[in-house]
Amino acid sequence: MELTDPYGRTINYLRLSVTDRCNMRCLYCMPADGIPLLSHGDILSYEELLLIATTAVAAGIEKIRVTGGEPLVRRGIVPFLARLAAIPGLRQLVLTTNGLFLEEMAESLREAGVQRLNISLDSLKPETFAAVTRGGDLHRVLAGIAAAERAGFPVKINMVVMRGVNDRELLDFAALTLDRPLTVRFIEYMPAIRADNWEARIVPGEEILDRIGARFSFSPLERDTAAGPARIFRIDGAAGSIGVITPVSGHFCGECNRIRVTSAGRARSCLFADTGLDLKPLLARGDQEGLAAALRTVVARKPGRHSLAAEEQQHTPFAMSAIGG
Repeated sequence: MELTDPYGRTINYLRLSVTDRCNMRCLYCMPADGIPLLSHGDILSYEELLLIATTAVAAGIEKIRVTGGEPLVRRGIVPFLARLAAIPGLRQLVLTTNGLFLEEMAESLREAGVQRLNISLDSLKPETFAAVTRGGDLHRVLAGIAAAERAGFPVKINMVVMRGVNDRELLDFAALTLDRPLTVRFIEYMPAIRADNWEARIVPGEEILDRIGARFSFSPLERDTAAGPARIFRIDGAAGSIGVITPVSGHFCGECNRIRVTSAGRARSCLFADTGLDLKPLLARGDQEGLAAALRTVVARKPGRHSLAAEEQQHTPFAMSAIGG
């Protein structure tokens, strides 16, 4: 079975948020004072999340990425991930994390069946890292990345590039791939929460590539059909790869293959869509047929492109952790 949207795109990727809670306060993700948190009763149970995932895979989803908030702060996450990994027909189970708990949990995540990790890392300088995350400990994250590598994970590092904040570290991040089989992805700053003067922080993807290309020669690589929107390259002779994601300067919507479900049970066709379908009534009835129909409706409503172009900016500001980053 296959899910296809009105623009002919095959939708085979579900981002499934398990919590809106996080142990960091990254400046591009949420306001400094945090966000009003959902009550525990408003967050989907693991049984409900599993029903959504099972239904989605039966409908044509091949890849599930578990997100938050920070998914590793939720109690019982490892057994839940093992149940997800066991869903017949699921090709890829991946997890996005800030890495703070990875040193202790990497082995158990691997044993549970998680196949890949995406780790947020926006600076290699302790002071800058602490400023971006509003208090995060860089050394814990680096120890977590090392633990993930020891556990045998293919590791992707996500760097949100912000002019005047961390953009001077582009070459340092690219160099991480020279001797280690890491993928480092450079992501344009997205104005989700509409911080003051956000436009000045954007470093366009082509500028990122030009600045890296002034130091390193690189060539493009082919993308997996279930991959996200990154354009992937390899520096000549490098063990790993680099990628660039350009939601602002170069709309990747033509290749978008994803839908998402928030931890509160709203299915959304696009990160920047202001509406979604509430799955909770269907979950309360255990209505798998209704859930499948709802997911097909979300796919059918998927827009041709998001509203992140600088001339548009029509979305309602939101904290990324509330939607699922």
